Amino acid sequence: MASTNKASRFFDLADQREYALCQAINRAVRFRPVLSYFRVVSRLGDGWFWYALILALPLLAPEQGLGLAVLMAFTGLTCTLTYKGLKHKLIRERPFISFPAINCGTPPLDRYSFPSGHTLHAACFQAMLFVAMPVAAWYVLPFTLSVAASRVVLGLHYPSDVAAGAVIGAAMGWVSILMFA
Repeated sequence: MASTNKASRFFDLADQREYALCQAINRAVRFRPVLSYFRVVSRLGDGWFWYALILALPLLAPEQGLGLAVLMAFTGLTCTLTYKGLKHKLIRERPFISFPAINCGTPPLDRYSFPSGHTLHAACFQAMLFVAMPVAAWYVLPFTLSVAASRVVLGLHYPSDVAAGAVIGAAMGWVSILMFA
């Protein structure tokens, strides 16, 4: 319980420090094209883009695609367990819950904010692609960056949630591909 209290105090302080930045970035949802774009990116980042990519890999790269697809699927499951465990242990409320001035641009998939699961998965798969298929990774990079940006633009995460998700995800992807590929 003491670690939860420490995490809670830490996040309360961090939330206050990140609030102005979150609010400034979140103002972009006032513009319908921006809101529409990031809603679509967020929905695709729910997994649909990654599922399609994983299914396409054996066709795109017959020599290594199947092995990479299987590894990405298992690493993705590990990412899900990791971020869900962290969210339920650390318990950081989402910006739109803590600060009513921040608009929720799309309904979240779960309750808590830290770390960003969307960003964690995107960074994980991006890291795996950069190691295994660097040319393909450059084509996917704009989507990965859009997923990360969408989390703050839509009022679902603080920038530190996104940064943590990116670091954890990239590390998991890099370690996974170096250990098992």
